[in-house]
Amino acid sequence: MNDKERQSAADMEEARAKLLECFPGSFINDRDEFIAHPRTNQYFILRDCKTVEAVEAKMLEYLSRPAFKTQPYSQEWRNRRFHELMLAGVNAFLDTDFSEEDMELIYTYMGCGIKHGLMMAFIDHDMSMKWLKNWISEN
Repeated sequence: MNDKERQSAADMEEARAKLLECFPGSFINDRDEFIAHPRTNQYFILRDCKTVEAVEAKMLEYLSRPAFKTQPYSQEWRNRRFHELMLAGVNAFLDTDFSEEDMELIYTYMGCGIKHGLMMAFIDHDMSMKWLKNWISEN
């Protein structure tokens, strides 16, 4: 393993540990799925993520919806608390300050990997909501 591969492996190990830290009660199962919220089965697959940016993309693609919209509970206060928990985990991992409205835009245009190239461009532009809103208005 060369220095670049060793650094990449170390970065990925650090990203995995940070995921677990940012989402209390989360775990990574034996199929290499990151289970962010076991009770509501919010997860994404890590096995095909080779870079930290790939983890960031998957997180935004698959956890943007539960950070603002998903309603797994019958009580509205529990759903609000769930949204807050998911949004806090995303923001803690990414060191961002996204709002629920930001998550709605991210989910609408890039959720579930529908425009992965756009997601990678968004990440390359420092996850700037201004950049994303400009892209949306131009397209």
